Amino acid sequence: MRFIDLFAGLGGFHLAAKQLEGECVFASEINPLLQTAYQSNHGIKPFGDIKNANPKDIPEHDLLCAGFPCQPFSKAGDQMGWKDAVRGTVFFKIVEILQRRRPKFVILENVAHFVKHDEGNTYARVKQSLESLGYTVDHMQLSPHRFGVPQIRERMYMVGCLNGLDEFKWPSIQTTDAELSIRDVLDENPKDAVKLSDQVINCLEVWQDFIQKYPEKESLPSFPIWSMEFKASYPYKQDSLYDVELAKLRKSKGTFGTTLNTRFRKDIIERVPSYARSAEIAFPKWKKRFIMQNRALYRNNRDWINPWLNKVKQFPPSLQKFEWNCKGEERDIWKYIIQFRASGVRVKRPTTSPSLVAMTTTQVPIIAWEKRYMTVRECAKLQSMEELKCFPEGTAAMAALGNAVNVKVVNLILRNLLELN
Repeated sequence: MRFIDLFAGLGGFHLAAKQLEGECVFASEINPLLQTAYQSNHGIKPFGDIKNANPKDIPEHDLLCAGFPCQPFSKAGDQMGWKDAVRGTVFFKIVEILQRRRPKFVILENVAHFVKHDEGNTYARVKQSLESLGYTVDHMQLSPHRFGVPQIRERMYMVGCLNGLDEFKWPSIQTTDAELSIRDVLDENPKDAVKLSDQVINCLEVWQDFIQKYPEKESLPSFPIWSMEFKASYPYKQDSLYDVELAKLRKSKGTFGTTLNTRFRKDIIERVPSYARSAEIAFPKWKKRFIMQNRALYRNNRDWINPWLNKVKQFPPSLQKFEWNCKGEERDIWKYIIQFRASGVRVKRPTTSPSLVAMTTTQVPIIAWEKRYMTVRECAKLQSMEELKCFPEGTAAMAALGNAVNVKVVNLILRNLLELN
């Protein structure tokens, strides 16, 4: 079975197909650092920007693999056909290759919400394009934590076959959350692990202090804790703050109770939390709910929160938010997996890792009991890429792993797809 690997990255599709005795005859990857790593790991120098490739120069193949970018396609395709709908997108190059080489099988991967992107238009154009070329198409959302890999990472997979998919079955679930442990992919105190900075340790100690002070007889909040809402009273239930009367705004309080009694609206807007500065007509329901819940949390616990509040003010806004995803567990941050996200400090049970993203250094999952970040090698195990020997240097490796497909999930899909041969 001959395959091509487009938008190849570290070569997740390559590993999965090779495990099934596939032979890679062409790969493309625009990032020079990943080109070098791909050649070192797989023995093939990838072509650069796929938009510059001529389909007639791409070898014959049986399987096309691509984790392609998510782009909105033209709605003009309703009137003018699928070519006009996808023309100008990177996906159009995939279409050209399929037209030229007619591989029997196609497998595509994208983010979980792909089918809803651009109000479903993007998925509809991709599906329409493949069907117009004679492929029968199906899709499924899958995560490696259902197949023995301790990472929750929901992704959308699409498969296509020229001979139909009547006999095709998606992989069956193999494991439950209770059967998983992040420790299965961890090394004990690895020498190359990056230790937590003093600021990170300080931040976690401040939030540890919060959950220890929280009333023992009450469950910790299941909603995100937004500490900047403590003492705040700016209006949020109806209009955008850009539409609220200035006199009303000036009588209310902003972030951590900051006065809004200032002359200009722009100064007022700067004194409320960043998530409240949108010019939308009104806050969305979920945002209203979180604000309401956090203000109620403060009212019911202000006696012990007020002395604590100054401690959290020293951190950037993203670290002033906190998510406890360990309901019913011991209130000890240092026993769990932690990730710093734009949405806040997220604490999870040590059963599964948070989904790897195209990470900055600070977003790498934290092994709290060892006060360190996960290593590149451990993150590679979460993507079922432990056999890779070479990675780009520094943060580029983590970014590449965050963008990669999970090898085990792809392998399971391909096993069933290739049986149609």
